[in-house]
Amino acid sequence: MTTTERPSFPAFTTDDYRARMARVARDAGEAGLAGLVVTPGPDLVWLTGYRPTAITERLTMLVLRPDADPALLVPVLERPDVERAEGAAAVAVRDWADGTDPYRAAADLLAGSGTWGVSDSAWALHLLGLQRELPHTAYRALTDAMPMMRAVKDDAEVARLAAAGAAADAAYEQVLRLPFAGRRETEVAADLAALLRRFGHEQVDFTVVGSGPNGANPHHEAGDRVIRTGDAVVLDFGGLLHGYGSDTTRTVSVGEPSAEVLAVHQVVQQAQQAAFEAVRPGVTCQEIDRVARRVITDMGHGPDFIHRTGHGIGVTTHEPPYMVEGETQPLVPGMCFSIEPGIYLSGRFGVRIEDIVVVTDDGGRRLNSTDHGLAVVS
Repeated sequence: MTTTERPSFPAFTTDDYRARMARVARDAGEAGLAGLVVTPGPDLVWLTGYRPTAITERLTMLVLRPDADPALLVPVLERPDVERAEGAAAVAVRDWADGTDPYRAAADLLAGSGTWGVSDSAWALHLLGLQRELPHTAYRALTDAMPMMRAVKDDAEVARLAAAGAAADAAYEQVLRLPFAGRRETEVAADLAALLRRFGHEQVDFTVVGSGPNGANPHHEAGDRVIRTGDAVVLDFGGLLHGYGSDTTRTVSVGEPSAEVLAVHQVVQQAQQAAFEAVRPGVTCQEIDRVARRVITDMGHGPDFIHRTGHGIGVTTHEPPYMVEGETQPLVPGMCFSIEPGIYLSGRFGVRIEDIVVVTDDGGRRLNSTDHGLAVVS
C-alpha cells in the first residue's frame, strides 16, 4: 500500500441503517426490554450515521422500540446536522428548544414503564432526568443488556476492518525501517501516528511504545525513556479508517535479542497461533482465552499473562465480545476480535503479539498479515 492507495467504499445506505434499527429493536424486545435509549457515541453512529459535531449537555437520544418506528430526539439547533447524516431518512427526527424541558419531550417517545437498555456512555444527568420524568421505568447498560448488538459484522463492515488492518500493517512495515536506539518512546509513537494517517486513518486512538522495562506494562503510555540497544519494544497501535478500527501489536528487538527475549517471544507466538487455530463457529469466547493461556502456563509463565486474550472491534477499537474466562458466548461467523496474548516480566521487558481475526463459516481469518517473528531494528 502506498500513500495514495487509500481504499474507498460506498457509503452505507438508508436501507442499511433502517435494517440495523429494525433488527436491534426486534432483538431488544426478545431480550425483554421495552426498547433502547441510544445517546451520542459509537452505537448512535452505527445505527444512524449521525455523529454530533460536539458532545454537549443538551440531550440527544435515539429511541428504538419493537412496537414503534425509530425516533431521534435532538436539540433544534443541531437538527440541520442530523438531517445531513447518512441514515437520517430512516428515522423520524424530533427536536426540542432551549428553555423547554427535554425530558418531557423524551417521555413522549418512551413507554411510561418497563426496562430500557441505555448506552453505556449516557450522561448521568440525562439518565436521572429520564428517571425523574418517568419514575416507573428502569434502565440497563447496553453492554449488559445486549452485548452482542454490534458484534456480528456484515461483509461491508468486514471489508472496512480488513482495510484498516492492512493500513496498520503498512505502518508497521515502515516503522521497522526507522531508527529506534537513542530516540525517545514518544518520538517512535509520533512516527507510528503519522504513518497510520499516511496510510489512510482519519483517527489515531493509541500508539503504545513500551521499551525495555516499560514493555512489562501492557498499556504503557509512551514517555521520555530513551530506547537502548538490547531493548525489547512492544508496539501496539490502531485507530479508525472509514469509521472502522485497526489494532495490532508486534514486539521488536533493538539489535540482536537476548536468548531470554527470544524464548519468551516464541512462547507468545505459539500461544497466539494456538488461539487462532481454535477459532471456529460454536467455540465459546472463553475457550480462545483458555487455549492461549494454557500454552503460556505450560511454559511456566502463567502469572505473567495478566490480561484477557482479546476484545471485539468495529466502529470502536474495543467492544464486545471479549475473549476472557467466564464469557460463554459462542463464536458466530462475522464476529471480529483481537487475539493478543502476552508475557510481562516486571522491571525487565514484555512481549505481546496481536492480530484482528474474523470468524468464518469454518474457522477464522486474520486481518493482519505482518510477520509474527521477532523483528530486529536499529
